[in-house]
Amino acid sequence: MYNVLGIGNALVDVMTRLENDDILYEFGLPKGSMQLVSNEFSNRLMAGTLGLDKRQSSGGSAANTIHGLAHLGIQTGFIGKIGKDNFGKFFENDMRQYGIQPILFHDLNETGRSVALVSPDSERTFATFLGASIGLHKEDITSNLYKGYNILHVEGYLVQNKELIKKTLRLAKANGLTVTFDMASYNVVADNIDFLKKMIHEYVDVIFANKQEAQVFTGENPNAALKVLAELSDIAVIKMGINGSIVRTGNKEFKIGIVKVNSIDTTGAGDLYASGFIYGMCKGLSVSQCGQLGAICGGYVTEVMGAKMEEERWTAVKEKISEIENSK
Repeated sequence: MYNVLGIGNALVDVMTRLENDDILYEFGLPKGSMQLVSNEFSNRLMAGTLGLDKRQSSGGSAANTIHGLAHLGIQTGFIGKIGKDNFGKFFENDMRQYGIQPILFHDLNETGRSVALVSPDSERTFATFLGASIGLHKEDITSNLYKGYNILHVEGYLVQNKELIKKTLRLAKANGLTVTFDMASYNVVADNIDFLKKMIHEYVDVIFANKQEAQVFTGENPNAALKVLAELSDIAVIKMGINGSIVRTGNKEFKIGIVKVNSIDTTGAGDLYASGFIYGMCKGLSVSQCGQLGAICGGYVTEVMGAKMEEERWTAVKEKISEIENSK
């Protein structure tokens, strides 16, 4: 049985539905942007949106992927750092509620949170306070954390601490884990290309990137970029939104289509794609079938606001996945 461990920024996502875009102008937030903000700014924004429809969940890229895997029945754990506050308690309880083993360290800073402001036209604007999440250090990572796990899923945002990510990947390989890595954001990639190339080549087995990240990383169009990524890792995946995804392993390349859904919000689509793909790996499916499972999970999550689906939708996802599993 495969068990998957995730590591990343432990954030609480606060999805907030706006009645109009006045709040964006009031707080000077460019519509559709993702801004890193201070604790003070985050608190003011939370106060300024009181009374609006909000939904709270444990988040961060790797945490979203781990949540997806837990819903699909995989034994999972998550490494992160939180504050000793109500947001931290919420993050830990939300993980435990879905059977995820929380391996959480504590920091003096407040728990990180990302306020996602959803405009009436579904455009999302993020104001993220990283808080305690970036207090995770290489000293926190030891071999015993990996015991009982077969796969480690890492989010690229951790590259903000190069010594942490280097030790995390090195110990994963030393303990025999398969490493999957999501590039996370094109600006993170742009600032760390040489370091990422070295880490991916030395330690990563499966690399996930979206079209923009792949282009920044390689300087190539998606098809050429896929070949470059596949030379650095065993399996390379480029997610291209409504154009599906492309996957390559060795000399074999696959184009994966999308599932028909009523999309309203793309938050978490890439993270949940990784959930489906890694689930397929755990079940011994072919690379192309893993991609199909990724498309199902990544597609269905766009029908809800935020990166978490309700149980009824997960039931539909599992039915679709079963069809592919039974066809192997």
